[in-house]
Amino acid sequence: MVFETERLIVRQWAAGDLDRLFDIYSRWEVARRLGAVPQVLESREEAAGRLERIRQRSADPRYGMWAVEIKETGVVAGSVLLVPFPDQPGPEEEVEVGWHLHPDSWGHGYATEAARGALAKGFGEGLTVIHAVTYPDNGPSQAVCARLGMQPLGLTDRWYGRPLTAYRLERPTA
Repeated sequence: MVFETERLIVRQWAAGDLDRLFDIYSRWEVARRLGAVPQVLESREEAAGRLERIRQRSADPRYGMWAVEIKETGVVAGSVLLVPFPDQPGPEEEVEVGWHLHPDSWGHGYATEAARGALAKGFGEGLTVIHAVTYPDNGPSQAVCARLGMQPLGLTDRWYGRPLTAYRLERPTA
């Protein structure tokens, strides 16, 4: 387990999660807002490759893309991530928080709850600022950023080479 919240267990993705991972990332309504060039998974083989990349991206215990499991049901709602941005333009490591949930898990507060736990983990390990980026038309994820208390920064193509709405949150002071 990476961390736990009131309703969720956040953990590494496991081989037994392959069908659910495929179900999540094979859906256009999920994939259309992910990455510089959105792509849906089209086969279990692609899902297995994605699972391996997720595991590699989660090798550093400070960072990762983790499965969000609902305690009450054991169903994986989706992913939460806390990772350095790829191809960073500056010398200092910048980290993002993000979430990708199956549509059957939308509207239950799981994204906010999982992201809040990921933020606490990051700040607890010494990060001073954590960012989030959303597609400009992704109102639900922007609402999550607002619930998390993140400051909107406007549009930027700084990290992924396409215009995204950026947010930031500074580590709370005691």
